[in-house]
Amino acid sequence: MGANHARIAQDLPDVELVAVVDESVTVARRVARRMKVRPYSSVPEMLERERPDIVAVAVPTAQHAQVAVAALRAGAHVLVEKPIAADIRAARALIRASAAADRLLAVGHIERFNPAVRELARRLGRGEAGRIIKVHARRLSPFPERIQDVGVLVDLGTHDLDIMRSLLHVEAVRVWATSRRDPRRHHEDLVAATIQFPGGIIGLLEVDRLTPTKVRELSVLGDRGMFVVNYLTQELVFYENSIVRARWEALGNLVTGVGEGAINHYPIEHIEPLRAEWEAFVRAARGRRASIVTGADALRTLELADAIRRSAESGRPQRVRHSA
Repeated sequence: MGANHARIAQDLPDVELVAVVDESVTVARRVARRMKVRPYSSVPEMLERERPDIVAVAVPTAQHAQVAVAALRAGAHVLVEKPIAADIRAARALIRASAAADRLLAVGHIERFNPAVRELARRLGRGEAGRIIKVHARRLSPFPERIQDVGVLVDLGTHDLDIMRSLLHVEAVRVWATSRRDPRRHHEDLVAATIQFPGGIIGLLEVDRLTPTKVRELSVLGDRGMFVVNYLTQELVFYENSIVRARWEALGNLVTGVGEGAINHYPIEHIEPLRAEWEAFVRAARGRRASIVTGADALRTLELADAIRRSAESGRPQRVRHSA
């Protein structure tokens, strides 16, 4: 992922990529050679020598806070990959460091910048789904080759928890979840969760890294119909509800139900979400208005993930503990 950040940064017209860092000298040199920049295997050394204006942090989740705090204290604005940190305590420390340094902290919840999700948000804002009833996210993957220092919930599930929160504009209050972990691994590989939002809205989350094919799908059901987003293909489809009337012979009452109506495929201008995320980050770092995911916002998503983890471990419903 770090190489992708470097590629985007180098391609932006108002950004100069000056260095890449990897604890493997071989990897750092290989990427730096391709990008024609300086390689480092030490974050402190790079920060001291280069004095960068902005830094992108794409390291294992357990190291997010340590590396990002160092960059903030060195005077850089920081874009840190999601999740903001491996746990709530580290996330809060990172947010405090951003405030103390008076530097921007943006968190890479990249699906916010998916054009299909943005179009969905726009249409939901116009009330096209009607009263929202349910949001259902499925994020299924084969087991990754890269080393995993966190479970699938924090690694992948936080994508969709963030999208649920941002689309609904409310915070979850209660969760119930179950999970599965291979005895040979330290973290869960599958999580299924039911999430209670205010107003009776139900969230459903299915996330695993056991499925032999990738699935990245989100549906939003309202009383006017259902939107379906395919994150991978950047497609948005709306299945309209058609009100039908049927006679319930047993009681002689007229019953109004829901039937299948028109199916609308919306045209989406495909863009690379990572580039859109970087463009917003650079604008914000320059003091311009831009839609970024702040540290406080990302902390709320991590708090929701923590409630799901507690529920899966305890086997009981849990309330979501929100920061003040």
